[in-house]
Amino acid sequence: MVDHLFRHEAGKMVAVLTRLFGFPNIEQAEDIVQDTIIKALESWKFGKMPDNPQAWLYKVAKNSAIDLIRRQKLKYKIDNDLTQQLQSEYTLSPVVNELFLEHEIKDSQLRMMYACCHPAIAPEAQVTLILKTLCGLSAKEISNAFLTNEETINKRLYRTKEKLRNEGLSLDCNGAEELNSRREAVLQALYLLFNEGYNSSHPEQLIREDLCEEAMRLIILLTEHPKTNKPEAYALLALMCYQVSRFKARMDDKGFIVLLKDQDRSQWSRFLIEKANRYLELAATGDKVHQYHIEASIASVHANAPTYDYTNWRVILNLYDHLLQVNNSPMVALNRCLALVEVTGPLQAIEELLELKGTGNSCYYKTALGELYYKAGNYSEAVNHYLEALPLTTSNAERMLIERKLALCSE
Repeated sequence: MVDHLFRHEAGKMVAVLTRLFGFPNIEQAEDIVQDTIIKALESWKFGKMPDNPQAWLYKVAKNSAIDLIRRQKLKYKIDNDLTQQLQSEYTLSPVVNELFLEHEIKDSQLRMMYACCHPAIAPEAQVTLILKTLCGLSAKEISNAFLTNEETINKRLYRTKEKLRNEGLSLDCNGAEELNSRREAVLQALYLLFNEGYNSSHPEQLIREDLCEEAMRLIILLTEHPKTNKPEAYALLALMCYQVSRFKARMDDKGFIVLLKDQDRSQWSRFLIEKANRYLELAATGDKVHQYHIEASIASVHANAPTYDYTNWRVILNLYDHLLQVNNSPMVALNRCLALVEVTGPLQAIEELLELKGTGNSCYYKTALGELYYKAGNYSEAVNHYLEALPLTTSNAERMLIERKLALCSE
């Protein structure tokens, strides 16, 4: 519960303090938040959590910020619309208190998301900065999202913060054109955050609901604001709702993964599916089809099918064909092969999967090949690929699933 609270509130506090101090002082904002969390851990020992822990965190963070400004210990001079008010003792505390009101926190987070996507920052660095500062992902978690290593992410963050300091970049993003140019990176960051929660790289947790919840909370902020409630934002929110609707059915009471075809659909959340259907309708405006529209449409076919056998796989295959035109990635091609097997059988799907480039060392690729060979009745090849998949995953739940598949091959 405490970890969930800290993750939920840390991004909010960093956003507010960065708005207060200016973008070049983002590291000092992060330091205050980290110190606030350490103080909370020390003060809340042995279950002594306050009745309103959010208010407790905000109070400590506000006091630290006010003290820092009073002592003029900020590394870089504040240069924003609040500068004059922060120089007067009469207005300093009221301004800081007002920034921690709910509507101001939301505004600060929206500003921060778009500020992180400043065109002076490289696209991958934009997404990395959002995931680290606003979403609270570790460098290790971000490296998994980008399929790279932790050292690369740490170097990327260091270079980005150096750029913020040296160029004095602003939090402000003015005009529709600037908002539009930065939207893609904002949505990609939330997409990656959700994916890390939906299929976590953590060995002991396949599903991290706190990350999915945070991604949904931030995308909802976008859909609630008239300047950012664009069709692709609604499409991404629809996709998230469809995926979360199946959470209760994805794992059994022993911690084993339950595959889609074996899930108890009575456990799927009809409330979330209906919400997703509505968001997908709201996304159907304008003349642009984004990859999130197509992914949400694929999820919609699954979510609204009464049973696995009644799933319209031809529609799903057709949607994957369209998705490949928008996002020609190896993972999309792999997922398309898994839909293809339901339409044509395993042989053609195996042939296409073997020709696929860029996924050779992926656990999902090896497991998919094993599954297709198993369906084709070639158990020896299935075993070979399952065995190759085992060392490629860090997830205990995925390892147990592969071991169960291996056992089926010998029955």
